[in-house]
Amino acid sequence: MFGQSEKNGSMPSLRAKVHRILEIDGDLWNSHLVTRLIVIIIVINLTAVCLESVPEYAARWPMAFFVIETASVIIFTLEYALRLWSAGAVEPERRKGEVHPGLRFARSPAGLVDLVAILPFWLAFVVPGDFRVLLVVRMLRFLKLARYSPAMQALFDALYAERRALMGCVVILMGASLFAATAMHLAERDAQPDKLGTIPDALWWAIVTLGTVGYGDVVPITPLGRLIATATILVGLIIMALPIGIIASAFAQQVHRRDFVVTWTMISRVPLFAGLSATNVGDIIKLLVARRVEAGEIIARRGEHAESMFFIVKGEVEIVIGAKHVRLGAGHFFGEIALLQSSRRTGTSIARSSCNLLILEARDLHALMDRDERIAAQIKSVARSRLGRELDFSKGDLSAEELEESFDERD
Repeated sequence: MFGQSEKNGSMPSLRAKVHRILEIDGDLWNSHLVTRLIVIIIVINLTAVCLESVPEYAARWPMAFFVIETASVIIFTLEYALRLWSAGAVEPERRKGEVHPGLRFARSPAGLVDLVAILPFWLAFVVPGDFRVLLVVRMLRFLKLARYSPAMQALFDALYAERRALMGCVVILMGASLFAATAMHLAERDAQPDKLGTIPDALWWAIVTLGTVGYGDVVPITPLGRLIATATILVGLIIMALPIGIIASAFAQQVHRRDFVVTWTMISRVPLFAGLSATNVGDIIKLLVARRVEAGEIIARRGEHAESMFFIVKGEVEIVIGAKHVRLGAGHFFGEIALLQSSRRTGTSIARSSCNLLILEARDLHALMDRDERIAAQIKSVARSRLGRELDFSKGDLSAEELEESFDERD
């Protein structure tokens, strides 16, 4: 199945395109379409699983539930097969002895989730006995959403990164549970031999109390037992706060790291900042301010005093300069010359779709240039290199003469 693709000259490119579509390539419109369709199918499937558990609905619409389940599994199976087939299509030629990309995907967490989502359905038709009970794992298809949700990916990455710390929390909880169970057993074994007569019996109370759940099915009745219970509750609050703090901190770091990488990539593409060191780019990122604008909203008007430049993270912006209309998408920037000299806008910027922008104020960059001569020299060098030719409307809103005057004044 996999080896035949290399024999046909057109197949590698087809495999690569399929791989890019399935791996959510932002440059392909059909990748976004496929992603949204799969997400919709997952949501419909999970909703059907929940509604099918209601006897009234199951008796009224049995065929509808069967069609949804069958169609979903067929689509998920096709997706899984295509992922196996296209795995490694954009990787260099693998060396002898290396694991096949398809097998590597099958053994990955995402591959295992995809397999679990479809395997019970097909096994139910070939394995004797009431194997359909395993279809309850259909709810695990929720995990397929992790592939399409950056937030869930960040959460899983955070859990994996802090796995040792979280395991330490589990060890602490086990130790505290054993200690509390032993103490409560000694204090209450004569008063409540049926509930706390043994340490294993008292362990249930300890776990419930340390977990701050407190079902109330077992409560101490002696003064010493109540004192131990009070201390156990206080310790439980501390123990439960540990994993919450660890996960929250790690999740925030993952989100910050992802946003930092996206911003870094975008800033590094700007000719004005090309060649700057990692430290200098990091200093610029700290000065950026996020802003969201809706479709049709005017970002900057012609004639307004320019004091900032804009980076497009998501969406599309149209720059209107007289009769000229320039459209810019994600990764582009505009108004950058305003960072070097405040002036009036020569064009109007309009959001053509919902946009996420990053704004860099002129005063912030001027302060940065005054503080670090390397940044100032780089910015002046890149800008001066553009003075010998006519400036494109999509790359600025000031003339070359105004820019040169700005440098003369600053020098």
